[in-house]
Amino acid sequence: MDNKIVKIFDTTLRDGEQSPGASMNMEEKIQIALQLEKLRVDIIEAGFAAASPGDFEAIHNIAKEVKDSTVCSLARALSRDIKAAGDAIAPAKHKRIHTFIATSPIHMKYKLQMTPDQVIQKAVEAVTYAKTFTDDVEFSCEDAGRSEMPFLKEILDAVIAAGATTLNIPDTVGYTMPEEMGAMISNLHAFVGNRAIISVHCHNDLGLATANSLASVKNGARQVECTVNGLGERAGNAAMEEIVMALKTRSDYFEGIDTRINTREIYPASRLVANITGIVPQPNKAIVGKNAFAHESGIHQDGVLKHQETYEIMKAEDIGLTDANTIVLGKLSGRHAFKEKIESLGYKLTEEELNQSFARFKLLADKKKEIFDDDLRAIITDEIVQVPKIYELVNLQINDCMNGVPSAAMSIRHNDEEITDAGIGNGTMDAIFKTIDRISGIQGELKDYKVTAVTQGKDALAKVTVKVRFDPALSAFTGHGLSIDTMIASARAYISALNAYVYESENRSKRDRGGI
Repeated sequence: MDNKIVKIFDTTLRDGEQSPGASMNMEEKIQIALQLEKLRVDIIEAGFAAASPGDFEAIHNIAKEVKDSTVCSLARALSRDIKAAGDAIAPAKHKRIHTFIATSPIHMKYKLQMTPDQVIQKAVEAVTYAKTFTDDVEFSCEDAGRSEMPFLKEILDAVIAAGATTLNIPDTVGYTMPEEMGAMISNLHAFVGNRAIISVHCHNDLGLATANSLASVKNGARQVECTVNGLGERAGNAAMEEIVMALKTRSDYFEGIDTRINTREIYPASRLVANITGIVPQPNKAIVGKNAFAHESGIHQDGVLKHQETYEIMKAEDIGLTDANTIVLGKLSGRHAFKEKIESLGYKLTEEELNQSFARFKLLADKKKEIFDDDLRAIITDEIVQVPKIYELVNLQINDCMNGVPSAAMSIRHNDEEITDAGIGNGTMDAIFKTIDRISGIQGELKDYKVTAVTQGKDALAKVTVKVRFDPALSAFTGHGLSIDTMIASARAYISALNAYVYESENRSKRDRGGI
């Protein structure tokens, strides 16, 4: 391995999905995986195969689709987890199993209730079994940041002997300071030498995930585990875009250490993940926030106009954010121009997806004066990464007069039949959702509701994300809706969540009967 190259291990589809509200269906995961491949991510952690049949299926399908990046599945140090991981990644051209066990005194005593010797034995057994599925095995010391150095060296020595090729040192609870993290990696790097690659996986509980990751790189780590937009458990993980651009921008400090990432795909990846998860980076988020390259101060504006580097240490186009993010298509644009533009944004659509997206674009162009790249990204994402349209909104009419009772009348297509009904509610939104419940015969409980503007202007597309629970025995389902009209977007989002629930329920029944 080139000692100047840091491997990027992206865990958006595994740890990133553990962000509250960030769950994704299989089609959405495949789209993100393909975008990560365009980014030239070295390893894609596609999920946790043993977690659920849905996770297994998603990893298995990603393994079929991805050709250049390594496809990885997480597995606890348990035979059943490792078998599930091995079977899930089987179709991949490049495959890896990532197995782990806790190594801190607090975890071993209270969570595992195992002695250090027992933990080492489990780790060795896990790596040995994983090697029967693939030569590329990664071992993680969970809560390494609070583990004791002598024990870390002992267990790493044992798993290297068993065949582990990558050793991951996670700061699982985001507790470690950058100087501490750097010193720990320096110590372990000297101990391991060329026997394996040292990796880090830093959480952001104290806002230090990126700093800890970079300190690790400076001290010998040659793999960094991270996520797009910094998604992840609790406060999230180290943000992929921050690590990549820090190494690129401060090549002098890192003595030429770099990644293989195609940085011009960073912004498209950020927008895709935001559109699918409904979790939009805060405006002042480094690299991908909407204000990251904005200048409001007159002094700053004057300086940038005179010489860009006065206030900008990176170029917006380096992350794929260019002046092309303005109007380029309109209602008179044809299908060929639309196809060319979509391909320039990095999408490869089937003929059916192209037709559906073009039809959505023409409807939008009739209503919206300016069409931006982000409008197009939202349309495409909304069209191609959804579960089958079991229920589909045909039309909606609302009455939200101030002195009357809020009501909604709508038509929904189901099984080639158009069903029309109306309902009242405590507010317009409540009336819409209750009418959908009446038509479908399925009662939903709204758990979360969020609306964002896709682009600027009074005619901006509204992106609505909802979480709805339809069954107390199941987790809530996420739905997305898109329209200039917020009420229509809300109805579409609720129906999207309903479709996800019905689709999952039907597949669950088939699995229970051994059908899939």
